[in-house]
Parts: sequence; structure tokens; C-alpha cells
Amino acid sequence: MHRVRNLCGASLLIWLSGCSSTPNNYHTLVPAQPVQGGSPHVQVSRVSLPPQVDRPQLVVRQGSSGLAILETEWWGANLVDEFRSALQDMLGGPVSGASSVLRVDVQRFDSVPGQYASLDTLWRLKRPGEPEITCRTSVQTAADNSINNLVNAHQANLRKLAEAVRATAAPGRSCPSS
Repeated sequence: MHRVRNLCGASLLIWLSGCSSTPNNYHTLVPAQPVQGGSPHVQVSRVSLPPQVDRPQLVVRQGSSGLAILETEWWGANLVDEFRSALQDMLGGPVSGASSVLRVDVQRFDSVPGQYASLDTLWRLKRPGEPEITCRTSVQTAADNSINNLVNAHQANLRKLAEAVRATAAPGRSCPSS
């Protein structure tokens, strides 16, 4: 009987500690304000991300070779879906009819608290009636130690990528220098 009481007491402590855990925080790459004057003729068809960061939790670098998965800091959706939605929003929202088709291969999506957020992409744009062009955009934005600031830096990087795509979407345009 003594053992059963101790087991019940231990179970209660475990259950109570589970109830007092830190709540998850959710973040998005989609800007709070819709983009005005976007490029309504670009459709984001595919985004690929490095597998190290393509997860629901935020992943940050630690030192020169470490990664940390932040168990209480989550994206609103899987990162690849967050990225695609945010980029489409920054390009002017969903499109229909004849449009350019964009595919983005993210080479690096680094989050370094207290330093920067960086984005290195190889992207392909197929404009109607023209050959596909391949461009590269590499951007980095300073960030402080807060997760919110780091996410805002990633939003800024995505805005810069969207600007590069918009600059290239017009017929006959070539890749911008980055």
C-alpha cells in the first residue's frame, strides 16, 4: 500500500510539472501588412529548403558547427510552407492565368541570435514565351538576441528576395546583381 501511495504521488508530480511547462510561441514569415503594388504575374510553384531547418521549430546556429532546435519557438506552419506563403504574399498574392513561374531552392537559411539572419537562394523564373532564367540572391540582415527580431530579419530577407524576383519578372529582364 505504501508503494502505491508513493507511485501515485510521483505520478501527480510528473503530471503537475507537465502542466506548468513553457507554452509554445508561434512565428510567421508572412508580413503583417499586405504588400501593395506587388507583381501579380508571378506564381511561386515550388520552394525547397535545407533539411536541417525544414521543420516546425525554429533552428538556430550555435558556434561554428552546432545547431539548436528551439522546442518552444515554432513556425506557424512547416518552414517550407511559411516561406512559400510569405514569398507569394510579397509578390502580390495568388495569381491565375498566364504568369511567370518561380521555383526557389534555398541553399542557406541561417539564424544566428545576436548577429544575423541570412538567406542564400538559387531561383528559377520561367516567364511566358521566354526561356527559363536562373538567378542567385544572397542577403543578410542584422538581428539582436530576441527571437522576434530574428524572425523580423528573415522577413526583411524575404522582402529583398521578392524585390529581386519582381525586378526580373518583366519580359527581357536579366538577373539583378546581389
